[in-house]
Amino acid sequence: MDLSFSEKDFMFREEVREFIRTEYPGDLRRKMKQGKEFAKEDFLCWQRVLYNKGWAAPSWPVEYGGTGWSATQRYIFQEELGQAATLNILPFGLKMLAPVLMAYGSDYQKGYFLPRILTGQDWWCQGYSEPGAGSDLASLRTSAVKDGDEYVVNGSKTWTSFAQWADWIFCLVRTNSMVKKQAGISFLLIDMKTPGITVRPIITIDGMHEVNEVFFDNVRVPIKNRVGEENMGWTYAKTLLSHERTGTAEVPRSKYGITSLKKNARKHISNGKSLLEDEYLSNKLAQLEIDLLALEYSDLRVLSDDFLGKKGTGAEPSILKIKGSEIQQRVTELALEITGYAGFSSLGGPLPMESNAYPTGPGFGFGAGSEYFNMRKSTIYGGSNEIQRNIIAKTVLGL
Repeated sequence: MDLSFSEKDFMFREEVREFIRTEYPGDLRRKMKQGKEFAKEDFLCWQRVLYNKGWAAPSWPVEYGGTGWSATQRYIFQEELGQAATLNILPFGLKMLAPVLMAYGSDYQKGYFLPRILTGQDWWCQGYSEPGAGSDLASLRTSAVKDGDEYVVNGSKTWTSFAQWADWIFCLVRTNSMVKKQAGISFLLIDMKTPGITVRPIITIDGMHEVNEVFFDNVRVPIKNRVGEENMGWTYAKTLLSHERTGTAEVPRSKYGITSLKKNARKHISNGKSLLEDEYLSNKLAQLEIDLLALEYSDLRVLSDDFLGKKGTGAEPSILKIKGSEIQQRVTELALEITGYAGFSSLGGPLPMESNAYPTGPGFGFGAGSEYFNMRKSTIYGGSNEIQRNIIAKTVLGL
């Protein structure tokens, strides 16, 4: 697909820039500049602004509330959001669950849940990983046993991002333990207000409350909240993970991160010269930009193929996940090199906005030290990069 920019695309870019300039909430800009933590209402506020404009779900089909944009327009939109350092709308409902519901959900599930996801009325979290089942997700043990027209769910999930704010959780559960592990899994939608659910915070090394443990003790879930067929959840999970891994490339945000790095390096003077003139640092920045440019073109190819309905090898999301997460880590590592020991002061208090590489919410935007620690997770979540390399070896090399 031709991704070159027409005059219409340039006009669209100006429209997006003007929208962000005039409609992005001032409170969110101030929080970013002051290095303050974002709350649930901040995310919902920005989503409501996008929803009112009709731009909350650019990748959704028009019949469900999507924009009908071309691949180029979707790319431009994401690029402008990244360059403006807007708050990231978390993907669990809009980008991860919604495609699964559109493909496999019942008419009731699509009619009830999709509009509520679009408006932000329901906040979703993801119940995949367990204490003994992370990258080896198929080993999960949380069980769901039929009892009349309900399932009774017992078990636990861990590293559940923002479960403390969630209204609902989409969950993988074991409904058959007598078959191979991938074959006995189902996909349930569970109301977080259901009796028997306990959320326990996990405080990460950067001092943030972003992830949680979630416990299920005889939680009763209506069978109508099962997505698709019983024991077919692994198929649906793979669909969801492909969307999650593609989204983790985060090219526009990494572009903004490099811009911030250059700004910081230019401000720091050592031996009468800015750090941007330091040969060692400038070489690392140049290599980072080259690698990001290569990732961007790969991301664009996937976006174009997806828009045209083309099928790839199946390895593309894994490739984007590996390279995108590694680049994100390199950005935060360089930020820490530039700020030096001062970057760690962010663990006790915020640094100015110029230190922020990925201003996307709690755990981000709190200075170089905090971001460095937080981004250690990027090569683990969504299936560790080691697992992604196994997927590539199997699907591309046939190993």
